[in-house]
Amino acid sequence: MDLRLGRTSLHGIVPAVASKSAAHRLLICAALSDSPTYVDIHAISNDVIATTRCITALGCTVSTTPTGLAVYPPSRRAKAPHLDCLECGATLRFLLPVCAALCDGFDMEGHGRLARRPVAELAAAMQEHGCAFSAEALPFRVTGRLRSGEYRLPGNISSQYISGLLFALPLLSGDSRITLTSSLSSAAYVQMTIDTLARFGICIEKTERGWRIPGGQQYVSPGRVTVEGDWSNAAVWLCAGALAGPVTVTGLNLESLQADLAIVDILGQMGASVFFGRESITVSRGQLRGISVDVDQFPDLMPVLAATAAMCDDASLLMGAGRLRLKESDRLAAMGRALRALGIDCIEGRDFLSLRGGTLQIGTVDGAGDHRVVMAAALASLQTDVTITGAEAIEKSYPTFLRDLTALGGQILR
Repeated sequence: MDLRLGRTSLHGIVPAVASKSAAHRLLICAALSDSPTYVDIHAISNDVIATTRCITALGCTVSTTPTGLAVYPPSRRAKAPHLDCLECGATLRFLLPVCAALCDGFDMEGHGRLARRPVAELAAAMQEHGCAFSAEALPFRVTGRLRSGEYRLPGNISSQYISGLLFALPLLSGDSRITLTSSLSSAAYVQMTIDTLARFGICIEKTERGWRIPGGQQYVSPGRVTVEGDWSNAAVWLCAGALAGPVTVTGLNLESLQADLAIVDILGQMGASVFFGRESITVSRGQLRGISVDVDQFPDLMPVLAATAAMCDDASLLMGAGRLRLKESDRLAAMGRALRALGIDCIEGRDFLSLRGGTLQIGTVDGAGDHRVVMAAALASLQTDVTITGAEAIEKSYPTFLRDLTALGGQILR
């Protein structure tokens, strides 16, 4: 789908879409629990659908309710289930060790770039603890039950490796440890996993270089949980507020563990006006300046920060972004192409993007099949007409994006 946007000024109030990061974690814990869990969630994205389909394949029953989803754990686990992770890396990495803890054998597949996204280090650790893989990349079959023990993993490739094991290891009979062999990137998302596990009665103990996970634990449903608002997707509207605004996003947890809450401080440093309400935040236009920021702990912010910096008058540097080459697209390359297509000079390095802002020109941006790139490119409509190819990619995380865009004043050209 080609999305043609006319130049406009976005302002107004928009509700935050449900956090898919929180939803994945709550749904998996619900699937492993002793009794049903009611998950209050709205605007279910394709990534969340991937997780619901996979836990259904494991034997759960998932039904819709007036406020979201009801998850009924299985009375009997499925034998040799087949899990289709669609294009979702979190679904793959979270459920891979979980399935190995529950099943003697299972199959996994995925679509798009998912087979090219990192999983090798997690698979290697699982192979050292009782599992065998039929192939190095999706699709593959996994046989053998996961065993307890010490798991040594790098922390700078994907924090989802750690989260996946944290879901699975409490189910094993013996105690386990996770030891990091490198610094931990996206550390806030591991803490989000640990906090979600605690809500379901699971204890994780922090150690000097990782975590100790007691075995033989039981997931206990809290009955009803609510998926909080998503800071990753809210960031595009907060950036729009900084460039034009004011824009208010409601339904956000201002004490959230989501790493992309960092957008608030970053926009303040760039010169935007930021006002905190009760479960809402308003960002208004300021005299924006470029910024130098390391995005290692919140890499999903890079595309919208790059688009915002492109409309400042001076230079910006976004560092620590090497992992973005392994997302739904090579996001560093995709954003470099997008900005150049709109007349912005930028330099793309191995793990950084350097650019000098200015006035965007009319152009066509390749959405690269990546929801984050599409949403970032939509910000260009604050200065110019822009066409975004492959805009259907937004369904992955934000199915109501176009509705919210037009509610804030966006002009979709036919």
